[in-house]
Amino acid sequence: MKLLSVNLGSAKAVPYTDNPEGLTGIDKRPVDGPVRVAAPGPKGIGGSGLAGDAVCKRQHHGGNDQAVYAMAREDLDDWERELARPLANGSFGENLTTEGLDISGALIGERWRIGQEVVLEVTCGRIPCGTFQGHLGEQRWVKRFTRKGAPGAYLRVIEPGGIRSGDPVEIVHRPEHEVTVALQFRASTTERELLPRLLPAGAALHPESLAAARKYLETYGS
Repeated sequence: MKLLSVNLGSAKAVPYTDNPEGLTGIDKRPVDGPVRVAAPGPKGIGGSGLAGDAVCKRQHHGGNDQAVYAMAREDLDDWERELARPLANGSFGENLTTEGLDISGALIGERWRIGQEVVLEVTCGRIPCGTFQGHLGEQRWVKRFTRKGAPGAYLRVIEPGGIRSGDPVEIVHRPEHEVTVALQFRASTTERELLPRLLPAGAALHPESLAAARKYLETYGS
């Protein structure tokens, strides 16, 4: 398992974002040198966990629980075949493009060591938005991405440090529950009745998903 590329984006004006300022950092490109990774601060204030990476709509993106976004190269390859077009590393706005790592099957709270210093913890899957659809330029993209159920993963920073393309990725902790990224994504999008099944992940789960699971249980029961 390894890190194929570290991808950063700068703020760009585009016609397809609903950000009032008209800016997005979704167009991320691989960079060569080492990149500093650290917790950026709470949502709404903190942006990306990667130095030099722009997050333009902080009420929905960035912050400690969505500090880093990772996507498997294997999933990008699958989309290349389906869309019949090349997809470079970073095409989905991911900070990390990985090889040999089952991101959809990763457990909430699973921890990855990247290189010698950085440890990240899986919190949730990525929910697609209109900016993502506009960036890809594919019809009905939000629905298609949701239906496939391979959303990539957001991660929080447990141990900061530097990373670079080619670094090894090691799973250093796997929780005992069975709450995967794929399950969390389905529960948060198309199968809300699955929300109570997320509760065993506890505080490792993204706070918004944890609150939604608790609310569902209070309202509808198990």
